[in-house]
Amino acid sequence: QVQLVESGGGLVQAGDSLRLSCAASGGTFSDLAMGWFRQAPGKEREFVATISWSGGKTAYGDVVNGRFTISRDNAKNTVYLQMNSLKPEDTAVYYCAASSLGYGQSVFYDYWGQGTQVTVSS
Repeated sequence: QVQLVESGGGLVQAGDSLRLSCAASGGTFSDLAMGWFRQAPGKEREFVATISWSGGKTAYGDVVNGRFTISRDNAKNTVYLQMNSLKPEDTAVYYCAASSLGYGQSVFYDYWGQGTQVTVSS
Protein backbone atom coordinates (compact mmCIF):
# COMPACT_ATOMS: atom_id res chain seq x y z
CA GLN A 1 0.00 0.00 0.00
CA VAL A 2 1.41 3.35 -1.04
CA GLN A 3 0.88 6.41 1.12
CA LEU A 4 1.17 9.89 -0.35
CA VAL A 5 1.54 13.07 1.69
CA GLU A 6 1.43 16.47 0.03
CA SER A 7 2.95 19.64 1.44
CA GLY A 8 3.86 23.14 0.38
CA GLY A 9 0.45 24.68 -0.15
CA GLY A 10 -0.50 28.04 1.26
CA LEU A 11 -1.79 31.53 0.63
CA VAL A 12 0.07 33.59 -1.93
CA GLN A 13 -0.55 36.61 -4.11
CA ALA A 14 -1.11 36.58 -7.84
CA GLY A 15 2.20 36.32 -9.66
CA ASP A 16 3.94 34.47 -6.83
CA SER A 17 5.41 30.99 -6.97
CA LEU A 18 4.94 27.86 -4.86
CA ARG A 19 6.50 24.44 -4.88
CA LEU A 20 4.37 21.52 -3.84
CA SER A 21 5.94 18.29 -2.65
CA CYS A 22 4.50 14.81 -2.40
CA ALA A 23 6.33 12.23 -0.33
CA ALA A 24 5.59 8.59 -1.00
CA SER A 25 6.05 5.62 1.29
CA GLY A 26 5.08 1.98 1.44
CA GLY A 27 5.92 1.03 -2.11
CA THR A 28 8.57 1.12 -4.78
CA PHE A 29 8.40 4.75 -5.83
CA SER A 30 10.49 4.31 -8.94
CA ASP A 31 7.90 1.85 -10.30
CA LEU A 32 5.14 4.45 -10.17
CA ALA A 33 4.06 7.13 -12.56
CA MET A 34 2.99 10.21 -10.64
CA GLY A 35 0.46 12.93 -11.25
CA TRP A 36 -0.92 16.14 -9.85
CA PHE A 37 -4.59 17.02 -9.99
CA ARG A 38 -6.59 19.85 -8.51
CA GLN A 39 -10.14 20.57 -7.49
CA ALA A 40 -11.65 23.96 -6.87
CA PRO A 41 -14.87 24.44 -4.86
CA GLY A 42 -17.89 23.53 -6.93
CA LYS A 43 -15.80 22.25 -9.81
CA GLU A 44 -14.73 18.85 -11.03
CA ARG A 45 -11.25 17.58 -10.42
CA GLU A 46 -8.91 18.45 -13.25
CA PHE A 47 -5.60 17.12 -14.47
CA VAL A 48 -2.55 19.28 -13.88
CA ALA A 49 0.57 17.26 -14.70
CA THR A 50 2.04 13.78 -14.87
CA ILE A 51 5.51 12.31 -14.93
CA SER A 52 6.76 8.86 -15.89
CA TRP A 53 8.52 6.55 -13.47
CA SER A 54 11.97 7.62 -14.67
CA GLY A 55 11.10 11.28 -15.01
CA GLY A 56 11.88 11.16 -18.70
CA LYS A 57 8.35 11.95 -19.83
CA THR A 58 6.05 14.69 -18.62
CA ALA A 59 2.69 16.01 -19.72
CA TYR A 60 0.58 18.94 -18.61
CA GLY A 61 -3.03 19.96 -18.60
CA ASP A 62 -4.22 22.95 -20.58
CA VAL A 63 -4.66 24.88 -17.35
CA VAL A 64 -0.90 25.00 -16.83
CA ASN A 65 -0.03 26.91 -20.00
CA GLY A 66 3.71 26.64 -19.41
CA ARG A 67 3.64 27.96 -15.85
CA PHE A 68 4.08 24.71 -13.89
CA THR A 69 6.83 22.09 -13.89
CA ILE A 70 6.56 18.57 -12.54
CA SER A 71 9.67 16.73 -11.43
CA ARG A 72 10.65 13.82 -9.23
CA ASP A 73 13.52 12.61 -7.12
CA ASN A 74 13.41 8.84 -6.90
CA ALA A 75 16.16 8.81 -4.29
CA LYS A 76 13.90 10.85 -2.01
CA ASN A 77 10.62 9.17 -3.03
CA THR A 78 9.23 12.61 -3.78
CA VAL A 79 7.47 14.33 -6.65
CA TYR A 80 7.30 18.10 -6.98
CA LEU A 81 5.13 20.64 -8.69
CA GLN A 82 6.78 24.01 -9.24
CA MET A 83 4.09 26.60 -9.86
CA ASN A 84 5.04 30.02 -11.19
CA SER A 85 3.00 33.07 -12.15
CA LEU A 86 0.10 31.90 -10.04
CA LYS A 87 -3.35 33.25 -10.76
CA PRO A 88 -6.46 33.45 -8.58
CA GLU A 89 -8.03 30.77 -10.79
CA ASP A 90 -5.29 28.37 -9.64
CA THR A 91 -6.92 28.34 -6.22
CA ALA A 92 -7.79 24.73 -5.43
CA VAL A 93 -6.91 21.69 -3.40
CA TYR A 94 -3.99 20.02 -5.12
CA TYR A 95 -3.76 16.25 -4.99
CA CYS A 96 -0.83 13.98 -5.65
CA ALA A 97 -1.58 10.59 -7.22
CA ALA A 98 0.36 7.48 -8.14
CA SER A 99 -0.24 4.97 -10.90
CA SER A 100 1.15 1.47 -11.08
CA LEU A 101 -0.39 1.02 -14.52
CA GLY A 102 1.51 3.57 -16.52
CA TYR A 103 2.12 7.19 -17.33
CA GLY A 104 -0.45 9.63 -18.64
CA GLN A 105 -3.43 11.84 -17.98
CA SER A 106 -6.07 9.18 -18.42
CA VAL A 107 -4.51 6.17 -16.73
CA PHE A 108 -6.01 4.84 -13.55
CA TYR A 109 -4.34 6.28 -10.50
CA ASP A 110 -4.30 3.72 -7.71
CA TYR A 111 -3.26 5.93 -4.84
CA TRP A 112 -4.14 9.45 -3.78
CA GLY A 113 -2.94 11.87 -1.15
CA GLN A 114 -5.14 13.95 1.11
CA GLY A 115 -4.47 17.16 -0.76
CA THR A 116 -2.93 20.52 0.04
CA GLN A 117 -4.74 23.84 -0.26
CA VAL A 118 -3.39 26.50 -2.57
CA THR A 119 -5.03 29.90 -2.39
CA VAL A 120 -4.02 32.73 -4.70
CA SER A 121 -5.26 36.20 -3.86
CA SER A 122 -5.65 38.93 -6.45
